[in-house]
Amino acid sequence: MPVPPALDAVSAVSSSSPAGEPQHALDLALQGGGAHGAFTWGVLDRLLDDERIGLSGISGTSAGAMNAVVLASGLAKGGRAGARDALHAFWAEVAKSARLATPFHRGLFGAFLGNPLAVWAAIGQYYDVAGRMLSPYQVNPLNYNPLREVVARIVDFDAVRASLQPRLFIAATQVSTGRLRVFRNEELSLDALMASSCLPTLFQAVQIDGEAYWDGGYMGNPSLFPLIHETPADDLLLVQINPSRRDAVPTDAAAILDRVDEITFQGSLIKELRTVAMLQRLIHQEARASGDAVFAQIARLRVHRLDGGAHLAQLGRESKTNTDWDFLLGLHAAGHAQADAWLLEHYDDLGRHSTFDPQAEYLSP
Repeated sequence: MPVPPALDAVSAVSSSSPAGEPQHALDLALQGGGAHGAFTWGVLDRLLDDERIGLSGISGTSAGAMNAVVLASGLAKGGRAGARDALHAFWAEVAKSARLATPFHRGLFGAFLGNPLAVWAAIGQYYDVAGRMLSPYQVNPLNYNPLREVVARIVDFDAVRASLQPRLFIAATQVSTGRLRVFRNEELSLDALMASSCLPTLFQAVQIDGEAYWDGGYMGNPSLFPLIHETPADDLLLVQINPSRRDAVPTDAAAILDRVDEITFQGSLIKELRTVAMLQRLIHQEARASGDAVFAQIARLRVHRLDGGAHLAQLGRESKTNTDWDFLLGLHAAGHAQADAWLLEHYDDLGRHSTFDPQAEYLSP
């Protein structure tokens, strides 16, 4: 798919850009991971504060999708400051609404942000077990979506649909085929965003134009190829909030299920990164980049990773459903600090070379 003409200006940013204009265009790939998405909020807050960086495209799933769409809505209405304010308002509303909810519904807030295994206190554990024996059409017959009203209050979907910068790619899984569906700016709606976070053991499938959708994490957490093919930026930053590795082997049932879900929701990303690595190796070996537009895009791609997974894993799996405001602020502070450190170390690498090597990570024996 060709890059929309409205984005041509983004591709021109460089170190010679006028004062006040971004010097580097950056694509962002944002994972889902329950309340840990507040860590990504901190990362985005820091990136938005750096006017040297322009955001060309954002791909997101579950909590990553929430962050992406809220950012785009705020940016369209109020620029960088508006985007930062919108993200703050969204997470504050999540904490406030969850605090006023019942224990069961409070747990659903964390789950609906994209945490595949919702582990709560007493009453919540009952619903977790029931959810494995009964369908959400029985347990949740009214199809209560705790974030729906929060998102509706914060996001201006008309503004998101009318804006082409940044380009948005929001992943959902089509139930009938198991295929990835990517919703772009002009297609985005409240239902599309809810579909990206719809865990089938807890919520009824989201119906859009006669098709049913579940959480996008099954097929893209997040999806990388739309960023490669449909935006002009050649620098892609993956903001990872799920751990790539856990050294301890889980032994109790809940921990085992949690790790199974982490691997499942990480699998699609690993496959895409492996594909990118294999293509870049092939291009390098056969020197084919100059003759093929797609190969040229992949050859130019510079991959970066801001990995918060190892830090967040230390907080425990229950923390993925913790929507206490002080806890979310702590996650925000951690993400902000890590993004600040990443920029200090790697800003000069943007536009030059990758700082994360998928070939070494996923193709080495």
